[in-house]
Amino acid sequence: MPSTAARVIAVVSQKGGAGKTTVAMQLAGGFHASGSSVLLADLDPQESAFRWAESVSLLDSDLQLDVRKMSGLELIKHVAELQQEADYVVLDTPPSIYHPSTLAALAVAHLAIVPAVPSPTDLWSTLAVERLILNRMEHSHRLHGCILPNRVQNTALASDVLELLHEFTLPILDAMLCQRNAYAQSAVIGASVFQLGSGADAAQKEVRKLVRAVLQQLGEQ
Repeated sequence: MPSTAARVIAVVSQKGGAGKTTVAMQLAGGFHASGSSVLLADLDPQESAFRWAESVSLLDSDLQLDVRKMSGLELIKHVAELQQEADYVVLDTPPSIYHPSTLAALAVAHLAIVPAVPSPTDLWSTLAVERLILNRMEHSHRLHGCILPNRVQNTALASDVLELLHEFTLPILDAMLCQRNAYAQSAVIGASVFQLGSGADAAQKEVRKLVRAVLQQLGEQ
């Protein structure tokens, strides 16, 4: 059992397709691979993270991530208990900034990560999420927010949009997750890219960099 209360990290997006669950699962897998204990709470009624983790049955149980489905109300009620069970608690939220479970996640989180796909339409929805987080930060000394470029492709349009991200108020994480088959493959086996072996080296490096960037935002590195 951790000697101090876990830091709580919410992954938040306004619509589907931003790769929110992928980010949550890979971040949890990255913490696990680094030797930290991690618990992932699936607040999304679609239960994507929970179903992802359920596919792990053919793997060694030691590699299984602790994923629990719960409502925002249950999170508020039990967050203190969850924080005593692991070093980090990751929250996968519904794809809506107006959903009560998303608001509950922001009420208890230390850090909100907004995955941003580098396309104009996704950028507009990211602006809406940023406004909500900035509003919540005004009422919470604990909460911080940041933006993670996600599903990045090596195209001129993607590069142009990534430059636009720097006009946001929230800081851009010094990390990004590219569009890679390894992330989809890890969902099939119910784990993270760290269970895919050397064929997923590039993705593993991205996730390790994500973990370091998150720790930096939390003031732990």
